[in-house]
Amino acid sequence: MARAGFKNRILARIYTAFPALAAAWGKSLAMDRDAIPWTEARKPLREATLALVTTGGIHLKTDRPFDMSDPDGDPSYREIPVAIPADLLTITHDYYDHRDADRDPELVFPARCLEELVARGALDALHPVAYGLMGHIEGPHIATLRERTAPEIARRLATANVDYALLVPA
Repeated sequence: MARAGFKNRILARIYTAFPALAAAWGKSLAMDRDAIPWTEARKPLREATLALVTTGGIHLKTDRPFDMSDPDGDPSYREIPVAIPADLLTITHDYYDHRDADRDPELVFPARCLEELVARGALDALHPVAYGLMGHIEGPHIATLRERTAPEIARRLATANVDYALLVPA
């Protein structure tokens, strides 16, 4: 696992230094880019409850880390209280250079920024639980993400009467 983690961190730094390489890699992924789901907004944000979902691999330090030994990623999720102090969070994700997010978790977990929008009245409420996922998902885990993880999170948000979810990628 240590060898794979080192390789992933080196690749992340190379992609950071050479964005054209990252773009070329991204274009090589098999994705149906014409099938972007879209739903019209049903209510203004100032009347809505918003949930935070991040694919930055961030989670509570006390949580089980994301599985970095699986080259296809980890399709599970972690629940994160949005009011948690930043020093209780960590990032387990070797597929991007998260040194900046380690210094400022708001980059991948903008809870304080969203709380400020609530305080200003631009957003009615922020759901008290955020969901942290790992963004590098490939192979058989894509089906797990689509068929199990995402529907489970969606059910939880629907049960909590959340109107919108903000997906923050890393």
